[in-house]
Amino acid sequence: MARVCSFRETPEILKLKLERAGVLRTEFKDLKFFKRGKVRDVYDLGDRLLIISTDRISCFDVILPNVIPNKGKVLTALSCFWFDFIKDITSHHFITSDINSYPEELKKYSQELSGRSMIVSKTRPIPIECVVRGYLSGSGWKEYKRSGSVCGIKLPGGLKQSDKLPEAIFTPSTKAEEGHDLNVDQDFIEKQIGKETADRITKLSKDIYSKASDYAASRGIIIADTKFEFGVLGDKIIIIDEVLTPDSSRFWPKDEYSPGKPQPSFDKQFVRDYLETLDWDKTPPAPELPEEIIQKTSVKYLEAYKKITGKKLS
Repeated sequence: MARVCSFRETPEILKLKLERAGVLRTEFKDLKFFKRGKVRDVYDLGDRLLIISTDRISCFDVILPNVIPNKGKVLTALSCFWFDFIKDITSHHFITSDINSYPEELKKYSQELSGRSMIVSKTRPIPIECVVRGYLSGSGWKEYKRSGSVCGIKLPGGLKQSDKLPEAIFTPSTKAEEGHDLNVDQDFIEKQIGKETADRITKLSKDIYSKASDYAASRGIIIADTKFEFGVLGDKIIIIDEVLTPDSSRFWPKDEYSPGKPQPSFDKQFVRDYLETLDWDKTPPAPELPEEIIQKTSVKYLEAYKKITGKKLS
């Protein structure tokens, strides 16, 4: 339920309570609901959307019962940073995250929306997850061990887990509303969306990854892999959703990088690693997270933001 400020709670007190508790879910009954994702709640504003990044966290495609304080704010602030950073490569759907310029009907929800929401243009999403890998990890590493290739792309023999690839590769997947995305090859997406569109999103994805990974490396972070989503606005393909966040990317500390094994990370891999130690079959309901894991995860998200932007989250 959306939290309502009682007459005894000043805005400052409510803000502090929200930061400590986190936002698990919003239910703004007077707004037109659009959809609820694993992390985001989305409302329809006509030709625009209101996207709210909650503090929910999902692992293995299951939403966990706990919130990670400040997580939604990090996702929003980092996406805003990267939208500006890559604007010379592609247009984007982002309009504003300044609640002072939001429509009047949203002002009553300022406490919930502040720092964790954005208004974006409504587009026609392209139903492909655009994954770019610069390093061999995750499902790519598992596939390489089986076949020596990733999504139909043959790789050199003898590579180790977490090795840097000779060049970044585009390894798309299906976009599942529920359950697991499936890795596919270039031929598959060309049949799904046409060769011209497939070529365009492939090039955009690689170009964005190249520029962003070079910058992140200068800030002490390796972007091992990441995923993008694109949509069509008018006759133009633009980037949508979130961009280069700890939820959509694998961020590794550059000074601790050591191939041949899993890497420490600034992303939710930390939570996945903890869950792997439990006797849990990765189906709902997910287990509760200990307070120590919650707090350490929150710190990792905040640290990723600070390293990339050079600023503390306000």
